[in-house]
Amino acid sequence: MTTDSAETADSAETAALRAKVRALMPRAKEDLTALVAMRSVADPRQFPPEECAAAADFLVRAFTEAGLRDMRRVTTPDGTDAVVGHAPGPEGAPTVLLYCHYDVQPPLDDAAWRTPPFELTERDGRWYGRGTADCKGNIAMHLTALRALGGPDGQGFPVNLKFVAEGSEEQGTGGLEQLVPLQPELFAADALLICDTGNFALGLPTATTSLRGLTNVVVTVSTLKGEMHSGMFGGPAPDALAALVRILDGLRDDAGNTAVKGLAADGTWDGVDYPVEQFRADVGALDGVSLLGTGTVADELWARPAVTVLGIDCPPVVGSSAAVQARVRARVSLRVPPGTDAEEARKALTAHLIAAAPWGARVEVEPEGVGQPFRARTDGPAYRALGSALRRAYGKEMVRSGQGGSIPLCNVLARQFPDAEIALIGVEEPGCLIHAPNESVDPAEIERMALAEALFLNSYATPL
Repeated sequence: MTTDSAETADSAETAALRAKVRALMPRAKEDLTALVAMRSVADPRQFPPEECAAAADFLVRAFTEAGLRDMRRVTTPDGTDAVVGHAPGPEGAPTVLLYCHYDVQPPLDDAAWRTPPFELTERDGRWYGRGTADCKGNIAMHLTALRALGGPDGQGFPVNLKFVAEGSEEQGTGGLEQLVPLQPELFAADALLICDTGNFALGLPTATTSLRGLTNVVVTVSTLKGEMHSGMFGGPAPDALAALVRILDGLRDDAGNTAVKGLAADGTWDGVDYPVEQFRADVGALDGVSLLGTGTVADELWARPAVTVLGIDCPPVVGSSAAVQARVRARVSLRVPPGTDAEEARKALTAHLIAAAPWGARVEVEPEGVGQPFRARTDGPAYRALGSALRRAYGKEMVRSGQGGSIPLCNVLARQFPDAEIALIGVEEPGCLIHAPNESVDPAEIERMALAEALFLNSYATPL
């Protein structure tokens, strides 16, 4: 086939699939409306577990109708249900796993929502409601792509498909991560599309290729047997709160760089740039307040460690008394970039906190969870097919971004299936306000990403 005829065939395939996806968008809205109405917060202290069960059953029905087989609920070690299924493709075709999660964050402050959190509401061209983006919008994306390709008889899929929807991702209880080594046959694939991220900016096709790891510790500082009157003893009496302030202040240098001894903090990011003004707007930085660190925004977010003081246990202003504090605590979080071992970073952070103690103050450091960073391998046929599919769907080249948060499942899958390609994509973008009140999704992103997924499955079946 000549170059011209190949481009013509490509354009015809893209146009045909684009028309199918567009015609399916009213159905996508129906799917998402039904899903958002299910209050599938995987915490029985907040919402009845029947809400999660209803969402899981919806997925079983919907993906069966879309052409997958043996759709069913599988109980994971944390007690929640994953939804799994599969569909065979042509003999010799590669296998693709499609991932999403059906549980959602709680709505938080109902009064802060401009629309009912569990009712899909269209405003100014966006669809509002809890989970519209994270991650029920990605469920609608999967359904739309599969309907455009396969139809109800399931005979149109160009690859072997596996499907997994997690039921407790937002709770971080690790049920699905524990299930992977127990039932690896549910997850084994040549390419794994982890659809729980999204585009760096609205309308900019993006693959997330880097995830920072995480280690948290609780540091306790003790200086006295008990609180003492600050008028009678303040001055020479060693103040535990003042000691803690000094210790925490030493975690960053004057420019705001993370300054944990023994931890490299000079990495650089070679993917998409994050303009300073865009970041200031995204983060809501106040006028006159400087950003931290001497690297670029992308360097600081995705290629360097970042320390954050999450909380301090000490007397609140209201109700505090005139006393020198004897014992205080702080919870410290350290995000670590790919290339840094999270356990070694925890050791460095612990040693730094202990060594920074002034006045002989006693310091204890209690470790919490540790999650390793992740970097995707991007030099294989799946990434080539993904780049082509996103370019055809969006009319723009795919960019690579990182993400400051952690997705432990990616590391579990990478260890279990070292030869598989893992790609993180989805319908989310900064305007979605995931995890916050007034979460929303732009339906155009569902449409474009559904088209990209369909194009990917076709092109991955025939390597470029």
